[in-house]
Amino acid sequence: KLRASGPVTVAEYMREALTNPGQGYYTRRGGVGESGDFITSPEISQVFGELIGIWYISEWMAMGKPNTFQLVELGPGRGTLTEDILRVFKQLSSVLSKCDVSVHLVEVSPKLSEIQAVMLTGGKVQPNPEDESAYMKGISKTGIPIFWYRDIQDVPSGYSFYLAHEFFDALPIHKFQRTEKGWREVLVDIDPEVPGQLRFVLSPSRTPATQNFIQPEETRDHVEVCPEAGVIVQRLASRIEKDGGAALVADYGHDGTKTDTFRGFRNHKLHDVLSAPGTADLTADVDFSYLRKMAQGKTATLGPIKQREFLKNMGIDLRLQVLLQNSGDTATREQLLHSYDMLMNPDKMGDCFNFFALLPHHRLVHPDKKDKPKSKSPLPPVAGFNELLLK
Repeated sequence: KLRASGPVTVAEYMREALTNPGQGYYTRRGGVGESGDFITSPEISQVFGELIGIWYISEWMAMGKPNTFQLVELGPGRGTLTEDILRVFKQLSSVLSKCDVSVHLVEVSPKLSEIQAVMLTGGKVQPNPEDESAYMKGISKTGIPIFWYRDIQDVPSGYSFYLAHEFFDALPIHKFQRTEKGWREVLVDIDPEVPGQLRFVLSPSRTPATQNFIQPEETRDHVEVCPEAGVIVQRLASRIEKDGGAALVADYGHDGTKTDTFRGFRNHKLHDVLSAPGTADLTADVDFSYLRKMAQGKTATLGPIKQREFLKNMGIDLRLQVLLQNSGDTATREQLLHSYDMLMNPDKMGDCFNFFALLPHHRLVHPDKKDKPKSKSPLPPVAGFNELLLK
């Protein structure tokens, strides 16, 4: 492709390397877990998913317990997180008894959707007819209907809670460099010196992306922008504004401060992003300041807040104590403490992962608060971003 048509943007390079139908990293293997190329929080500890399940229920209650509840996960990996959340829903089924709960998974990888189906339904799924938006459906082991889609736009509208855990970091980014001649886009090209090797080059002039994605007030010299993330956040914000609900984003990222974060992972080690494309996971830190801008004021935004603060606010310490008391053997206890350390230690995942939420404005401010400040009861705090009040 490069020989035929010249250099490509980093975004195009990422898209090819990750999702090319024949050779893409996710389409071919998608290495999540111990044996794969990276490991995610739900794979480390069930507590992570349980606390997120509690977050959704606490928000559902704060919003007046609507009678339908769609849980929509973007890029669900192996389905571990959804499974942990469904376990919480089952344990709290008395609370959710009058509510019609369904799960909607947005997954492009055929390989991963098979793994999810086995984990969540025991493999009891059926392909959906062509004229329907979901390409597969089934019933979870806990009796909740699950549907699979290729695009968020195919998910039916309605009161929904969205979840994006380590989803945005794998979306293609454009990279830009400030030069004496103004902004230039970073491109990927063949290295003429070394056969079969790729290299980064700067675009000779401004590209359309340079014109569209660099904010005039930008102070950094090197910027990564993920337009696809912007589009998805706009869609989520519009849906939440129209139908209610909330979105929770958990990912590594920054608030508009970092510059060069594009990297590859293979067998749990850093891997050169330009070598052997298609064999490694490529990823970049999420710029939460960009997500906030892209919500365009349609929803309120909270965060980013560090993972260890969010989980602490959600009561992880209490949950750990209960699990330690109930575990009979030393090996289980050691595993619990090890996974707690992985999630909470600032040098491990505690500080580099962040939580960010989109919520309807009325969830944080009473619509008529300014006229009659004393008349309304105070709004319940948003769990995770404030301390969860355990009644």
